[in-house]
Amino acid sequence: MRAWTSRLLLLLLLLCAILCFISAVLGDTDQNDMAILDEFRKGLDNPELLQWPAGSTDPCGEKWKHVFCAGSRVAQIQVANLGLSGSLPQDLNKLQMLSNVGLQRNKFSGKLPTFSGLSNLQYAYLSGNQFDTIPSDFFVGLTELQVMSLDENPLNQSTGWTLPQELENSAQLMNLTLSTCNLVGPLPDFLGRMSSLRVLELSYNNLSGEIPATFSGSSLQILWLNNQDGLGFNGSIDVIASMTALTQVWLHGNGFTGPIPSGIGACTSLTQLSLNGNQLVGIIPENLTALPELQSLKLDNNAFMGPIPKVKYNFTYSQNSFCQSTPGLPCSPEVTALLDFLQGVNYPLKLAKLWSGNDPCSGWLGISCSANKVSVINLPNYQLDGTISPSLGQLDSLTDIKLDGNNLTGTIPQNLTSLKSLKMLNLSSNNLSPPAPKFSNDVTVLVHGNPLFTTSNSSGSPSGNGSPSPPGSSSSSPSGGRSGSNTSSKNSNKVNVLIIAVPVGVGVSIIGLVSLLLFWRQKRKESAFTAPSSIVIHPKDPSDEDNMVKIVVVNNASNSTAGSDLQTGMDGGASNLHVIDGGNLVISVQVLRNATRNFAPENVLGKGGFGVVYRGELHDGTMIAVKRMEAAVLSNKALDEFQAEIAVLTKVRHRNLVSILGYSVEGNERLLVYEYMPQGALSRHLFQWKQLNLEPLSWKKRLNIALDVARGMEYLHSLAHQSFIHRDLKPSNILLSDDYRAKVADFGLVKLAPDGKNSVATRLAGTFGYLAPEYAVTGKITTKADVFSFGVVLMELVTGLAALDEDRPEESRYLASWFYYMKTSKEKLKAVIDSSLDVTDEAFESISVIAELAGHCAAREPHQRPDMGYAVNVLAPLVEKWKPMNDDQEESLGIDLRQPLLQMVKGWQAADGTTNVSSVSLDDSKGSIPARPAGFAESFTSADGR
Repeated sequence: MRAWTSRLLLLLLLLCAILCFISAVLGDTDQNDMAILDEFRKGLDNPELLQWPAGSTDPCGEKWKHVFCAGSRVAQIQVANLGLSGSLPQDLNKLQMLSNVGLQRNKFSGKLPTFSGLSNLQYAYLSGNQFDTIPSDFFVGLTELQVMSLDENPLNQSTGWTLPQELENSAQLMNLTLSTCNLVGPLPDFLGRMSSLRVLELSYNNLSGEIPATFSGSSLQILWLNNQDGLGFNGSIDVIASMTALTQVWLHGNGFTGPIPSGIGACTSLTQLSLNGNQLVGIIPENLTALPELQSLKLDNNAFMGPIPKVKYNFTYSQNSFCQSTPGLPCSPEVTALLDFLQGVNYPLKLAKLWSGNDPCSGWLGISCSANKVSVINLPNYQLDGTISPSLGQLDSLTDIKLDGNNLTGTIPQNLTSLKSLKMLNLSSNNLSPPAPKFSNDVTVLVHGNPLFTTSNSSGSPSGNGSPSPPGSSSSSPSGGRSGSNTSSKNSNKVNVLIIAVPVGVGVSIIGLVSLLLFWRQKRKESAFTAPSSIVIHPKDPSDEDNMVKIVVVNNASNSTAGSDLQTGMDGGASNLHVIDGGNLVISVQVLRNATRNFAPENVLGKGGFGVVYRGELHDGTMIAVKRMEAAVLSNKALDEFQAEIAVLTKVRHRNLVSILGYSVEGNERLLVYEYMPQGALSRHLFQWKQLNLEPLSWKKRLNIALDVARGMEYLHSLAHQSFIHRDLKPSNILLSDDYRAKVADFGLVKLAPDGKNSVATRLAGTFGYLAPEYAVTGKITTKADVFSFGVVLMELVTGLAALDEDRPEESRYLASWFYYMKTSKEKLKAVIDSSLDVTDEAFESISVIAELAGHCAAREPHQRPDMGYAVNVLAPLVEKWKPMNDDQEESLGIDLRQPLLQMVKGWQAADGTTNVSSVSLDDSKGSIPARPAGFAESFTSADGR
C-alpha cells in the first residue's frame, strides 16, 4: 500500500511538471513584449500588411505572422520585403530575448532604435530601408551578434558616422555588411583583430586612409571596400597577400598605389579580384594569374605595365600602360630592361603612366634614343627612391645615365662597367653606398653628394678589390676648396694638373659659371614638361546616364586644389579664391526648396559626380533645373567646379549653351539653377531609349544635334570674348529641348585658354573614352582636345554605341579606335550604323560624310584635327539643305511671280486701297510705279547698282 501511494505521488509530481512546461510554452505573451509589438504596429503607415489579428494580445500563444517566440518572450521578428513604411519604437531593445530581427527591404524611416543591451541578438538584417540616424550606443552590449546588415540606409547623411569601438566586443561577429550607409573616416583597426569575421562589405561609403596592418593574417573571406566617395582608400595593398582565406576582394574605385604584392600567390582560394580604377603600378605577378580558383580579374584604369597575361577566365585590363595589346606577347628586351629598372625605383606613378607601349623611343619621359636604341636615361631630381637595377647593364647602347638629385640607395651595379658606349654616369646627390665599380677612363662617374662616399676613405682611384672610394677622388684639401668636388674615373692626374694650372679665384669663378649654366639648363629641361600628378577617379554611379568613369588629376605637391582656372588663368598652387562674380544671379535657398518641393526624390532628373539635379517650378510657372551639391563632397575641387561653372556661364551666352539662371550659396548649400531642358541628356536617347520607352532618334534629329553642339563649341573656342576649353564634352553633358535642339552643359571643368591654339598645362580632367591621347599623356591641352571628344560624340550618333563599354568584345570596347577602322569601307560602315535608324540612300550619303568628319576630329595627332568652325561648315549644308518651292506652294502665298512687276505693284496698290501715288520711272515707255504699300521694301536697286 505504501509503495502504491509513493508511485501515485511521483506520478502526480511528474504531471505537474509537464503542465507547468506546457503553460510556459503556450502561456500568455510577456506583457512588456506585447506592449513593444503594439507600439511597433502603431508606428506603421500600413500595419494591415502584417496581418496581425485585431484585438489579440497573445502573439506567442496565437502564433502571429512574422513573430516567433521562445516561451512567452518574443525571439524573432521577420518582416522582410513586406513594403512596410513608418518608424520603429525607440525602445525596441526592451525585447530582451530578441535573437533574430529581419526588417530588410522595407521603407522604414526615421531614427534607428538603439540595440544596446540586446545580449541575445545574433542576427540583425536592417538593409534597404530609409533610416536616417543611428544612435551612438547602437552596438553596445551585442555580445552574441553574428550578422549585422545596415546596407543602403541614408544614416547621418550630413555628417556621416564611424564604427564605434564597442563593436569590437561582438567577438562572435561573422558578417558585417554596411555598404551605402554614409560611413566616414579610416577603416577601424579592431576589425582586423576580430577572429570570427568572415564577410566585410563596406562599399559606396566615404571611407579613406590605408588598410590597417591589423588585417594581416585575417580570416576574412569576402572583403568589399570599393567605390568610396572622395579620395577613397590609398596606400599599398600588400596586406592582402597575407589574408590567405580570401575568396572575393573588391577594391575598385579607390586610390590604392604601388604594385600587386608578389606574395598574392598564397591566396589560393581567391575567385574574384577587382582592382580597377586605382593608381596601381607594375607588372602583373604570374602567381596571381595562375591562382587555381580565380574566375574574375579586373585591372582596368590603372598604370600596370609589362606584358598582358593570357588567361581563360574573365579578365579586363583596358586603360593601362602594357607594352603589348595582345595577351601573351612579351615585351621587347629594351622595354623589359627599363621596366626592371622601374621596379627597382618602386614604379613612380608619373613614369608608370607615361612609359606605355613597346617602343621606349616613342616619347618616353626621360628616355632618348639614337638609331632607335636607348642611348640616354635622363631622370635627375625626379624623387626616385629604391635601388639601381642591374638590368641597365643590358642596354648596350647607353651613353648617358643621369640619375642625380634623387634618393637612390644600395650600391652601383657592377655590370654597368660592361656598357661599352657609356660616357657619363651621374649619380651625385643620392644615398648610395660604396664601393664603386671600376669604370674605364672614358667614363665620367659623378658620385659627390652621397654621404656614405666620405672624403676620409676616398683617396686614390678605386681598385678592383672593393675599395670604398669613389672613382678618381682625391684626398680632402685643408682649405676645403676641393672637398666633395665632382670626381670621375678619367685620368685623375689630368684633372689635378688642370686645377693647379688655373689660379684659385679664376677656378672658383669658372666652376661657379659652369654650375650656373648647368642649373639654368636643368631648370629649362624641368620646365619643358609638367606631367600629370595623381588621378582621382570618381566612382561609377549606377545612375550615371553614360555609365562612364569620370576622372580628374590633382597635384600631389599641395594638399589643396588650385583655384578656378577661369579666375587665375593658371593651374598649380592653392587658391584663396572664394568670391564668385556672378552678377545679380543670387537666389534664395528657400525659393529653390519650394520650387523642388524640398528636393523631393520624384523630382530627381539625374546624378553626377558632385550631386543631384532636380526639376523645379517657380511660382510663375517657369520650369528650372537645380544642381545641388551634396554636403559630403564639398571638397576644394568640387567648390572649384562650382565656381568655374558660374564664372563661365555668366560670361558666355549662346543659343547652344545651357544658360545659368542663378545660384545659391547658403551654409553648406551650393546650388546652381539652369534653364530646364525637357528631353534631358542626349545619352538617354542614344543608349537608354529602350529601357526608358523613348522613341529612337531619327537621323535628321541626330544631324541637328551634331550641328547644335558644333556651333556651341565653336562659340566657346573662337567666337566668345575669350577662348574656353570644355574638357568634358559627352552625351550626358548635351541636353535636349522639346524640339530636340541641343545645348552643351556642365561647365565645371572648363579651362580658360588665352590663345585657343597654344597648349595649356593643366590638371587632367574628363571622362575615359572621350579624352584626347595627347592630353591624357602630357597633361597639356588645347581646343583640339574638345574636337577629339566631339569626334567621339559623332561616332556615337552614327552607331548608337557608347564611347567605352567593357561588355563589348575587346576589339570594339574603345569606340574611337574601332570606328576608325570600321569606316574604311562602305560595307563595314553600314554594319556599324545604329540599327534603329532608317537608312535610305540619301541618309547613308550624309552618314558617310559624318563618319569621315568623326575620323578627322578624333585623329590621334591634334594637328590633324580640324577646328570646330570646319565641323560647322561640314554639318550646316547637310542640315540646312535649301530646296525651291513648287508652283503650288508659290501660288499658296497669293503671289504670281510670272506677272510683270508693274502689274504686281498695281495689284498691291488696289489691295491696299492706295490712290495717292508718286511715280518712279521704271521704263521711259512704260508708265510709273506707285508709292510702295506699307511694309514694302525700302528701296529698289537697279541692275547696274544705282
